[in-house]
Amino acid sequence: MALTVDGDQLPLRGEAGEDDGKAGGRTDTSRSESCLDQPMDSRDSLVVHEVIKDLPSPLPAKHYDADTTEPISCGLQSLEELLSWKRSEANPFNVAAFPLAPRDPPLARCPRRTLVSHDMMGGYLDDRFAQGTNSEAPYAFYHWQYIDIFNYFTHNLVTIPPAVWTNAAHKHGVVVLGTFITEWKDGAAACEAFLIEEESYRAVADKLVQISHCYGFEGWLINIENTLSEVAVKNTPLFLRYLTDQMRERVPGSQVLWYDSVIESGQLTWQNELNQSNRMFFDACDGFFTNYNWTETGLEWMRDYSGIQGRQADVYIGVDVFARGEVVGGKLETNKALEVIRKHGFSAAIFAPGWVYESHDDKTEFRQNQDKFWALLSDYLYIHRPTSSLPFTSSFCQGFGKAVYCRGKREANRSWFNLSAQEIQPLYYHTELEGQGWLSSRGCPEDAWNGGCSLLLNGLIPAAHTSPVCAKILSLHVPLASKTLVTLIYKPSPGIKVFLELKTTDAPLCTHMDVQDVKPSSVSPVAPEEGFQLVSQFYQLCGNLSPDGWNVGCSQLELQGCALREVCLSIRRDGPPKDTPFSCRVGEIMLSDVASLQVLPEPFQGLCIYDVVWLRGAGISESSSLHFNATLRWEYPTELVCHFRVYWRRLGGPEPSQLVLVGRSYSNLFRVTELAVPDPEGLLELMVEPVIRKQLSVPESHWGRRSLRYTGITTMT
Repeated sequence: MALTVDGDQLPLRGEAGEDDGKAGGRTDTSRSESCLDQPMDSRDSLVVHEVIKDLPSPLPAKHYDADTTEPISCGLQSLEELLSWKRSEANPFNVAAFPLAPRDPPLARCPRRTLVSHDMMGGYLDDRFAQGTNSEAPYAFYHWQYIDIFNYFTHNLVTIPPAVWTNAAHKHGVVVLGTFITEWKDGAAACEAFLIEEESYRAVADKLVQISHCYGFEGWLINIENTLSEVAVKNTPLFLRYLTDQMRERVPGSQVLWYDSVIESGQLTWQNELNQSNRMFFDACDGFFTNYNWTETGLEWMRDYSGIQGRQADVYIGVDVFARGEVVGGKLETNKALEVIRKHGFSAAIFAPGWVYESHDDKTEFRQNQDKFWALLSDYLYIHRPTSSLPFTSSFCQGFGKAVYCRGKREANRSWFNLSAQEIQPLYYHTELEGQGWLSSRGCPEDAWNGGCSLLLNGLIPAAHTSPVCAKILSLHVPLASKTLVTLIYKPSPGIKVFLELKTTDAPLCTHMDVQDVKPSSVSPVAPEEGFQLVSQFYQLCGNLSPDGWNVGCSQLELQGCALREVCLSIRRDGPPKDTPFSCRVGEIMLSDVASLQVLPEPFQGLCIYDVVWLRGAGISESSSLHFNATLRWEYPTELVCHFRVYWRRLGGPEPSQLVLVGRSYSNLFRVTELAVPDPEGLLELMVEPVIRKQLSVPESHWGRRSLRYTGITTMT
């Protein structure tokens, strides 16, 4: 049973206009939602009045779970659905919250690239939940430093990548592609309909560009797996060229790739190579993804093929990890395929690496299996460095875990999955040391500082090993301030000493001036201004041991013209020479501009409540309680925050109830679902706390807040 509210309903994205039919046309943003312009008063936030009525839910079923109103991601099933797509009807929760991060080297300068095509059990599984979900053993990907392009693949006509994937990829500078696929009889009919003439294929291309532009991903894998008529195949390169040109114009860093399927005659004949029969498609777009049954002889021939000269990096040799058919490598021998591909100087397209998850019954071993798989490939992959400005922080959360941690304490004891929560990932590896020593790096969910896991370094320092063990943690590009505060939060085992090592670029202007340890006793008295109080609050953590056993070490660097390139942990034996097993759990690394620590956090500009739905009874829980569901939207610079924490409390009694955490948001949008509230008449307050990257507590006066008074039906049948 769903009930809606009586009152003003806000537009989906605060935009009045509609796409004009041209590729990438933006909607009119001149009319913003009025509540975003209303100031937040910490003492008496504006009250929204709602009257409960017994009406069907107004939310579109394809974007919201029918039982809980939880926002979900989905693809498009038909040509008609694609051509009728409107920006005003798009799913706001599937819009990427993070833009594509710059990287070093840029994609265009990579001579041998790596693409991952994620195809798993039909797609839109746990990852379809835009705000995450409870999941005991989800699949996730976190070896982003090895790949350049991520493609989300399903057998829907139009596969729109779930925002959780786009967010995780973008943080690491990885381009994201959706999929446009036609197959079988229905696919052939769709192709004959839209490839019949210029107007029709341009209409399809325009919609694909608009969808990519709206949801914030970079392009498409085009996969035509059915025969084409003479007219359709003649128009296919024109469709590709128009789509590619429009994407380049509207979407920075765009990529349109063609999958090796039909040939110039229109026949569906996989070539397993780029040759004269399919070159016409390659020439019309950004890249070519070969089928999987290639041979080394074919690669040798293709390397010298005149049609590829100057664009060898744009040819992605397909590798099916499931090893279906006559293929080189696959499964735990996928490295053999990569070795041959790199030998001949081509890019690689790794299809369905989720095999490491699907093929093993014991999902609790997923991390171990995935790390083993990518370690086997690592010799043939090339690390790129995501670029970040200060402040930079990572607690190494992989976007899933057994619990949710906040500052070393368990915030929620439940298994969860949300790739939007994934932070910049470290390097995972196992390496042998001299004298039978070893060092390994892996994600561990048993304890964490923030999020769902920490970075666990294990190893053995052999007795004969007198120099420190250097564990490389991060490879990145971060321009540093003249005074940069570096914070390391860690838990070492007994018998070792731990030091942080930062490697900077060798630029001629990079000058190392001074390094100072920061301890609470070294902090001078501060002025009473609030900004300085915040700095003092931060510095008091330095040099201390938290109640949960976390060490907090801080250093202030004085540099000029330097950029960080690598972060390493130096581990030394603390005692006489002997074989020393060790572990060190790294909870967080943070770098901040000292000057920025004195700047007060931004205040909220507004908080909207809309798309309210009331539910009771069957379908969501055994309880007969009244459940409040609503969308919250606010304005706040997302580049300043790690996430937002959403709270609620009951008002109206002698004293307000305590604040209760509802959840975390990684964008300026949050859907409250299944919140049990007292029967009407009632008054509740919703509050949003920004958790900023500088790790300073934001005073409540700078939180967003809005109250809601509800009246109406008290019983429902």
